Amino acid sequence: MKSTGEQSSMADIHDYRSHTCGALRASDVGNTVRLSGWVHRVRDHGGVLFIDLRDHYGVTQCVCDPDSPVFSQIENVRAEWVIRIDGEVKARDDESLNKTLPTGEVEIYIRDMEVLGAAKELPLPVFGEPDYPEDIRLKYRFLDLRRETLHNNIMKRAEIISSMRRRMIEAGFFEFQTPILTASSPEGARDFLVPSRMHPGKFYALPQAPQQFKQLIMMAGFDRYFQIAPCFRDEDARADRSPGEFYQLDIEMSFVTQEDVFQAVEPVLRDLFVEFADGKEVTENFPRIPYKESMEKYGNDKPDLRNPIVMENVTEHFAGSGFKIFAGMIDKDPEVRVWAIPAPTGGSRAFCDRMNSWAQGEGQPGLGYIFFKDGAGSGPVAKNIGEERTKAIADQLGLSDGDAVFFVCGQPKKFFEFAGQARVRIGDELELSETEGFKFCWIVDFPMFEYNEEEKRVDFSHNPFSMPQGGLEALETQDPLTINAYQYDIVCNGVELSSGAIRNHKPDIMEKAFDIAGYDKQVLEDKFGGMLRALQYGAPPHGGIAPGVDRIVMLLCGEPNIREVTMFPMNQQAQDLLMSAPSDVSASQLRELHIRLNLPKES
Repeated sequence: MKSTGEQSSMADIHDYRSHTCGALRASDVGNTVRLSGWVHRVRDHGGVLFIDLRDHYGVTQCVCDPDSPVFSQIENVRAEWVIRIDGEVKARDDESLNKTLPTGEVEIYIRDMEVLGAAKELPLPVFGEPDYPEDIRLKYRFLDLRRETLHNNIMKRAEIISSMRRRMIEAGFFEFQTPILTASSPEGARDFLVPSRMHPGKFYALPQAPQQFKQLIMMAGFDRYFQIAPCFRDEDARADRSPGEFYQLDIEMSFVTQEDVFQAVEPVLRDLFVEFADGKEVTENFPRIPYKESMEKYGNDKPDLRNPIVMENVTEHFAGSGFKIFAGMIDKDPEVRVWAIPAPTGGSRAFCDRMNSWAQGEGQPGLGYIFFKDGAGSGPVAKNIGEERTKAIADQLGLSDGDAVFFVCGQPKKFFEFAGQARVRIGDELELSETEGFKFCWIVDFPMFEYNEEEKRVDFSHNPFSMPQGGLEALETQDPLTINAYQYDIVCNGVELSSGAIRNHKPDIMEKAFDIAGYDKQVLEDKFGGMLRALQYGAPPHGGIAPGVDRIVMLLCGEPNIREVTMFPMNQQAQDLLMSAPSDVSASQLRELHIRLNLPKES
């Protein structure tokens, strides 16, 4: 479908375009140009056809009147057809200027057109970007990616990664690649396994992270490593975590302390966010919050500091008080605590009752409260503990008339999650939380070990390769559950961006740490033999971190779901609907791999 009216003046121009669809300006008026792109939309204004032509770079308005030699062909064009047009650039009149488009001062009068790729009826619209079922969006992701918002998100992702790479190189780091096919290791998640054809019955694993390799790079004598690294974990999907695969800015450094890592990484992340935050506030100096303190103040280890509410321990004000429910629990169990969740401006019975109903809906017996008016506390709790204790609580929390406070009681390890949820709920309901900006913090001093209730044993709580604070002496003399590690996270707006640690570079400490976690020396040799051998031949003190690329992009794009910043994501069931993965394989492929399927019976 090529017009016979092609102008000889276009003979020397590129086959498809002289300009992109985002390039033309008023200075181009009078020129004859050639554009190629997708038909964004077609409008008929009284017999004059208007086509918004779109490519990667922008949109240009094209006009075809009945005098054009290709008018009859343009009448057949539909949305998302790919076409090439030739025409003259003309200035728009004042009434038709589009100040929202860089090309909004001009339009092209079409004199020639060629259809490069016709489109069937669309399974989802591109123009207008209405909400559409996720399964359709993922199956036709190539169409979904044409939408302006998603297209811009992916381009912003590319710019962010480019900036990361530049900043790391400027900071003296070197980019190295690590293997994708490696050995399975117990690193906290399920491995994706790859059967070996050449070694029947044996399997490779896709790396959950380049953890061992980046440490080995340090032991091999290199110094500052980084990589935009793909990681693979067989985990369930969440809004901030893709099933299957994700990317991280993997970093490792030799001859460093924890403080050295902070000083190297913090400026990179801070300045990266400043660059892409569109003027929104970014934390200048990241506060350091010990894990224990974070749990007590915020109810979790990834606090959203845009919420100003800080919980406090008020157990002393309830011990021996007339509020028998709490006082009795405190008397019976020395581990019981009462945490207060302040609610500035929440001082009304209606709001307090609403929060109490919410707590019951969360499976809790309720949520005790005091609200303040006329210089005194009101409600059943205030009545039972008395005026003096009520005033002491108000003074400790800085509360006054018009405010409220809520209480949770029990063993913190059992109620901290609910308390954290209540803090968030109160901040949102009372509109106390900031909605703009990026508030960072470091979470430090994580426990080295935790008690595994299911298996009734001590286990690693974070990274098994971390250096325990106190070294070998602590492992040999302390209760394992009291030992902290040189482990740290970076958190932004309640999202954990990265975990890191100063590594355990001494074989005897590693052996003891794994022994405490129930791994005997043979298991250590079998699973981490390469690492163990490397440590025995002169390993430097080293440490690192691995900020999540996908989560960083999600925050900077203002998206609530990581699938909105990933080019070809899977769905919640870890399926790639576009490529139909995972898929069946042929019997001959299975025979080559010496694999026989043992599928579960259909119910």
